[in-house]
Amino acid sequence: MKRPTLSRCVKSGLFALAGLVLAASASAIEYRSVATPVAVFYDTPSAQGKKLFLVKESTPLEVLVKVEGWTKVRDAEGTMAWIENKALSTRRTVVVTATRADVKKSASNDAPLVFQAEKWVALELVESGMTGWAKVKHKDGASGYVRLTQIWGL
Repeated sequence: MKRPTLSRCVKSGLFALAGLVLAASASAIEYRSVATPVAVFYDTPSAQGKKLFLVKESTPLEVLVKVEGWTKVRDAEGTMAWIENKALSTRRTVVVTATRADVKKSASNDAPLVFQAEKWVALELVESGMTGWAKVKHKDGASGYVRLTQIWGL
């Protein structure tokens, strides 16, 4: 029986690593938004856990782990905590992370300005998938396109 050479072992390892990277990138990041007027972040998946923060309605959250009745999430600032599933919605929102985001009539820098949103304002996600832009809607009904570099939650 022929022993594998070092280069053959390295190549096999690289192919395995490449497969893991591709599998990880193929899985989509899941987001939810806070459905209730105020929700609580906990340090453990239990109502008996330490209450860390209050989170307001429409705040987008990245889903990290799900266990019975609870979801571990990350917010736009990187805070990780547990939240009860009943406080989450499948409604998609994004939050402005720029000092001020320009929301345009179309997905173009030259398009007329519809409105500006201040930092930490949550906007409903209407459509994504455009290169560099997302269509959003403000709670007052105004809608338009915002640069992806000015928001978090996609």
